Amino acid sequence: MLSRLLIKNYALIDNLDISFDKGLNIITGETGAGKSILMGALGLVLGNRAEGKQFFNEEKKCVIEGYFSISSYDLKGFFEENNLEYDDETIIRRELSVDGKSRAFVNDSPVNLTILKALGEKLIDIHSQHATLQINTEEFQLLVLDALAEQEDLLTTYRKELNILRQTERRLKTLKEESRVASAELDYNQFLFEELERLDIKEGEVQSLEEEQQQLENAEEIKRSLVSSSFLLSEGEQNVLSMLKESVQQIQQAARYFSGAEELAQRLQSTYIEIKDIASEIAQQEEAVMLDQQRLDEVSARLSELYSVMKKHRVDSEGELLQIRDNLEQKLQAVLNHDDIMAELEKQLTEQKDKVMTLAKQIHDNRKAVVPQVVDFVQQTLTTVGMPNARLSISLDFQNMEKASPRGFDAVQFLFSANKGQTLQPIHKVASGGELSRVMLAIKSLVAQNSSLPTIIFDEIDTGISGEVALRVGEVMQRLAHNMQVIAITHLPQIASKGTSHFKVYKEDKEDKTRSNIVLLKPEERVLEIAQMLSGVNPGEAALAHAKTLLG
Repeated sequence: MLSRLLIKNYALIDNLDISFDKGLNIITGETGAGKSILMGALGLVLGNRAEGKQFFNEEKKCVIEGYFSISSYDLKGFFEENNLEYDDETIIRRELSVDGKSRAFVNDSPVNLTILKALGEKLIDIHSQHATLQINTEEFQLLVLDALAEQEDLLTTYRKELNILRQTERRLKTLKEESRVASAELDYNQFLFEELERLDIKEGEVQSLEEEQQQLENAEEIKRSLVSSSFLLSEGEQNVLSMLKESVQQIQQAARYFSGAEELAQRLQSTYIEIKDIASEIAQQEEAVMLDQQRLDEVSARLSELYSVMKKHRVDSEGELLQIRDNLEQKLQAVLNHDDIMAELEKQLTEQKDKVMTLAKQIHDNRKAVVPQVVDFVQQTLTTVGMPNARLSISLDFQNMEKASPRGFDAVQFLFSANKGQTLQPIHKVASGGELSRVMLAIKSLVAQNSSLPTIIFDEIDTGISGEVALRVGEVMQRLAHNMQVIAITHLPQIASKGTSHFKVYKEDKEDKTRSNIVLLKPEERVLEIAQMLSGVNPGEAALAHAKTLLG
């Protein structure tokens, strides 16, 4: 509920501080006294855009604060979702600067107007003759039925399961698209994989083959060089080994008489043994080198094949080819896995559809069960408020899965006729502003019995009614206020007399400036106000007596 409204420096208001009652709050005043200014200020707190500069003092900023008791509204989730600090007593503040800038705060946290407006819609519901189109929205009409059916928990479960269904559908759709793309490439990928698999590529194979190819291509020159080296070392008339052996013998002879030659003899002996070993290995290598044209052709062909595949895949090594082969294998396996996964998802989707369908049918049946209750209550209430010939019919159609929404599978329409012989039509097409207001009053009275509704403000919805009908409208508002806070701006004394709190808006001239103000009327002041509403500025004894009778 709105517990307090503080307005500073707005239009004709200098400083205003109003505390509202939790029941039926009545606001009266002469035309032009400032009731519309009050509603404009409240609209700014609820997220409306500021239009033009509306300052009582052009040198100061405008500040409007609304204090709300929200413990029964279940808004903690909204506050968490929008990173706002929750408090059972929430303060919304709007500041307008003289330079045209506007700021908004919820519990001292800055917010944008989108969030402020969303929160405002959950706190206050404003109704006027021209603001009752909500009644024709499917969302509101379903809300009415659900409130009477008391199935918010069922709807929560349904939305959870519907969300799972939508997620499963998206996963399946994505997987089907991936599978389609993969299948389109399947034959080509299979060909590439089999080609690489057939090649049986080994890591480091290219380098090894290139070395072997070089050896085979130059085998004759290699063999000739090894033969020449071997001849010089061990086979010629003046070969290295023979001369080195002779040198060893000579130095050993000298060592018999000269100790300094012993080390040299040993070193020469070691060199002789090493070169002899090298000569032996050269001879073996020479025998191993073969002039093998067939092997050269095989190596050249293998290298050519590997070069061709590397060029095809635009890589520089067999290691990269092996990586490509592995990737292709994974893609081919994924195609096979897609079929299995899709089959499982199709099964899950069918089961989830059945689950959602069962919940949606239960929601529909519960709504259908309360339709007569809604129709009877609204028609009885409309009869009470001067519309005895009004008829209401509710069309509720259970649709297919493709039309599923967070509210269920139902398409609903409130059909209405205000007069005898008039065909039932969508309510906004046939009802006047005053009739719509009374229908909304009847519906809200019913819904408030089962739900915690936001504060409702009736802004002069009493146009076109008077006398006994006005009295009955006031009684309906009074009953409605038993379950929620109601603020009614009215010109009718019959409605004004039903309030638990009565505020009067008035103008006064002070310091060469006109100001709008509001005051909570005391019991005796309230009698005078209602008497003036009945007969004029100077009410007589009859008007005062009538006012006291209305006030009970």
